[in-house]
Amino acid sequence: MNLLASPEAWASLLTLAVLEIVLGIDNIIFISIIAAKLPADQQAKARTVGLMLALVMRVILLMLIFWIAHLTDPLFAILGNEISWRDIILIGGGLFLLVKGTMEIHHSVEGGEDGSSSGVNLKQVTFGAVLAQIAVLDIVFSLDSVITAVGMADERIIMVAAVFIAIGVMMFAAKPVSDFVNAHPTVKMLALSFLLLVGMALIADGFDVHIPRGYLYFAVAFSLAVECLNLWSQKNKKKKLGK
Repeated sequence: MNLLASPEAWASLLTLAVLEIVLGIDNIIFISIIAAKLPADQQAKARTVGLMLALVMRVILLMLIFWIAHLTDPLFAILGNEISWRDIILIGGGLFLLVKGTMEIHHSVEGGEDGSSSGVNLKQVTFGAVLAQIAVLDIVFSLDSVITAVGMADERIIMVAAVFIAIGVMMFAAKPVSDFVNAHPTVKMLALSFLLLVGMALIADGFDVHIPRGYLYFAVAFSLAVECLNLWSQKNKKKKLGK
């Protein structure tokens, strides 16, 4: 009850919730792109289950804060850089994003989405395989999210509440984001490029070279703004031709 009457607690909750939402953008984009490989009637379910997995993982990790703290203990050193379990998870997740993003870009450019040239058929993609891929990245994104939460708030209840708020907003935004990304091939390519940037940032973090996420988000937001202007221009041209 003391927390409810504390302005500092509410300010901490709001700040942390906003930050968790921003950090969740890459999570939504990845889930949207992977879920799009499923039949239309399974995509919404995959997005919901994927975000629920993210919520569960974040809450579990918050309950294991003591264990999380020990993930930063060095295990060995590579070229003078101390490597911990956290670093291994971040590097592994970054490599996974690089590989997955590159494969998705290849499929998009080479016509693999319809199975014409890459030999990948949408019918071969199972619901379980999609969830497995989402779960792998949920672990990485959740670890990054929880470490941020621990550094910004002292009360565990505030961290959990912020995570619930962030996941709720992400669930509300998942379908519009997914529809927009998948309806515009150029926007989807930008989203995949963003995942490559995030992958490189995770690998850099694993080697103790921190790249502020604000730089990445600004670059992507600027590119997306330019692309939206292009789409708006094309839409106006089509209207004029229609007349």
